[in-house]
Amino acid sequence: MKIVRPVVTTNVVGKRNLRGGSMTYAFMRSPDAAYTFEVGDSVEAYCDHEKSSERVRGWLKGVVVQVDNKMVAVQFRSNVFLTDGWMVPDRILWYPTNSDQIRPAGTGKKTPPIKKEIPDY
Repeated sequence: MKIVRPVVTTNVVGKRNLRGGSMTYAFMRSPDAAYTFEVGDSVEAYCDHEKSSERVRGWLKGVVVQVDNKMVAVQFRSNVFLTDGWMVPDRILWYPTNSDQIRPAGTGKKTPPIKKEIPDY
């Protein structure tokens, strides 16, 4: 006796297959990460943090403490805040691996130092 299973195609998105009665879902490709992070990497993350006893939003240096397939955990030395205002007690924020709010340290735009010329009198 031969068991016949319905053929599942991936080109049909969210509709019934003509050969079988099952639903199939397809995706184009998985999201690509701009950077790959490892535990111990120095990174810069865009977050709310304290700077000279004021709360500001900007890039802050931290260290990657955990990495999995979808998320990256970054620990900071200064206090960081959630977007709704709560301070994070362990100073660890989680970011998706393909987020544009996390980057390796040193890749940001730096302003060149201002050269002060000594005037001749």
